[in-house]
Amino acid sequence: MPAWVISERAETLENVAFLSGAALSHLHVVVGREDVPHALLRDRLALRAAEACVAFAGRPERAGELRDAVHLLRPGDLTGPAGAVCQAWQRAAERQVSIGTLHRALPQLDPARIAVWLDAGQGGPVARAAAVLEAVLVDAPREEVAALVLADAALAEALGWDHLLPLLAAGLKRADLRKRGDDLRLACHRAVASTAREVVRLAADLARRAAHLKAVAPKLRAKAAGDAVWMFLTHDAVAPAALPLPDRAARRLCDRLVDLGAVRELTGRDTFRLYGV
Repeated sequence: MPAWVISERAETLENVAFLSGAALSHLHVVVGREDVPHALLRDRLALRAAEACVAFAGRPERAGELRDAVHLLRPGDLTGPAGAVCQAWQRAAERQVSIGTLHRALPQLDPARIAVWLDAGQGGPVARAAAVLEAVLVDAPREEVAALVLADAALAEALGWDHLLPLLAAGLKRADLRKRGDDLRLACHRAVASTAREVVRLAADLARRAAHLKAVAPKLRAKAAGDAVWMFLTHDAVAPAALPLPDRAARRLCDRLVDLGAVRELTGRDTFRLYGV
């Protein structure tokens, strides 16, 4: 990211809008790079967005607890409130932006209502996202997660991206969600400028890690190791039980990848472990 975009501290709406546009322009180039593991990037950003939304609600869960809430569910189990927020973001980001995808992520909302809200935005990408965010919060003040998901969807559509990239939630503060008009647009421009810089750094880091995982993949002897590697390249966290391998073989594969420096154990526990690039 250019140094002048990072170091400049603008206060007026016009200047902040210029800087957020510059940051998005740079991010747009990064999003188009083939060496970036895009599905993994979106899933990790979905976790960050969920963490921010859970904090907005005053709940104590952070990334580790959110991963547990989603990845350690048994068949038939229901997620708690925090896990539901995390799943909403993951579902919104994993498929191409569409009314169907957004309804799958936000089943409590009528698809027609989602379409009306998405049409509320006008102007540039961030201005459109802010308008959608405001429209949802005015009509349904308690649907903060839905408002942020739809605002990011509007931003993605305005930028011509196929998939939603969670940006706004991690850059906004709880008090920003009570703002309206120019104040909310200013907060959204600041959030986008700040988060875009972090996403560029994260994308570069994940590109390096993904390249290393692909490089060590030929050393893996387990059957279905290729499918397992694909799962690590597309998911923020993976439980050994989710891999297409017998339980013992899956654990051995995860330990082997840790030894090769290709994945990390994310929980620090001896049991019920999760692994990620």
